[in-house]
Amino acid sequence: MRSGRTHLGYTTGSCAAAAAKGSVLLLQGIESREITITLPCGDLLTVPVAWQEEQGDTAWTAIRKDSGDDPDITNGLIIVVSAQRQKSGVTILGGEGIGRVTKPGLPVPPGFPAINPVPEKMIRREVQGVLPRGSGVQLVVSIPEGEKIAPKTFNPRLGIVGGLSILGTTGIVVPRSVEGFLGTIQAELSVLVHQGNQEVVLVFGNYGREYARKQGFPEECIVSCGNFLGFALERAVSLGFERIRLIGELGKMVKVAGGIFLGDSRVADARVEILASFAAFLGASQKAIARILSASSTGEVLQILEEEGVSLVEFGHFVAARAQRRVIEYTKGKVRVAVEVFSSQRGFLGKVEG
Repeated sequence: MRSGRTHLGYTTGSCAAAAAKGSVLLLQGIESREITITLPCGDLLTVPVAWQEEQGDTAWTAIRKDSGDDPDITNGLIIVVSAQRQKSGVTILGGEGIGRVTKPGLPVPPGFPAINPVPEKMIRREVQGVLPRGSGVQLVVSIPEGEKIAPKTFNPRLGIVGGLSILGTTGIVVPRSVEGFLGTIQAELSVLVHQGNQEVVLVFGNYGREYARKQGFPEECIVSCGNFLGFALERAVSLGFERIRLIGELGKMVKVAGGIFLGDSRVADARVEILASFAAFLGASQKAIARILSASSTGEVLQILEEEGVSLVEFGHFVAARAQRRVIEYTKGKVRVAVEVFSSQRGFLGKVEG
């Protein structure tokens, strides 16, 4: 399906709902080349069938996941749902390649297959719409390649073992979906706090995660927020964390020090301007400030500061303190905040404790 020039995809939840509907129809002798389902918003989505099979009182339908223009690791995977007659009701089980939840804090309780509430509701609605009155069906959702792919996803960090999740709140995959990333941040924070952790280490990405690991912080306490620090802070406060430790590379942290909590450079990028003002405060010359305003990287800025005789330790501490102040203001003082700043080339620059 397309929106303008964008090729939209469909979620594993939509695939499972369509496959479940196809299998129930096949039990009634109705084969399908494509299946139409209703999305949570009320729109219709039609997806092609990869294959179908029937043996005795069981039918299988497979749908190939299409992630559209989104670089989704699940793109092209086959989602299979088997349907077997039972006396009444609709039973939904997780089969091969479907992960099992092991930690509290997710929408699905521990011990159950990782089939999220919205996809489960979609499956039930589609099946109940075609199930003959007075009959029931047992459905088994499977992703044959799920266990192999799962280690490359966030599932292990969330305590989902043995496979993938059936996901999706809209049924549609939007390229580079912000919704999906925010959902992952929310889920990681929720799992962490439900395990009894009172502190979370927020990083912006892989550099920050690797740096935090080397500092000795447990992997399970580190959460990547990408460009969405503001969102992560709001969720951490609402979930009741007592302490937030923010660790970031200078280029990211200087934005926070300037009060920028949505880090996308297309929204706000005043890094050199902020760095120039900090350098001026610490005594850099007008000539050095002009060079900083023309600098192309934070590494170049640090070199200029060194040439000016500005202490990088003092500078790093100043950036950390300003970032801490901004985070405390953003969270309205509801949580203790510690901040550490580093350079990918030079290592540690400065930190302040809560």
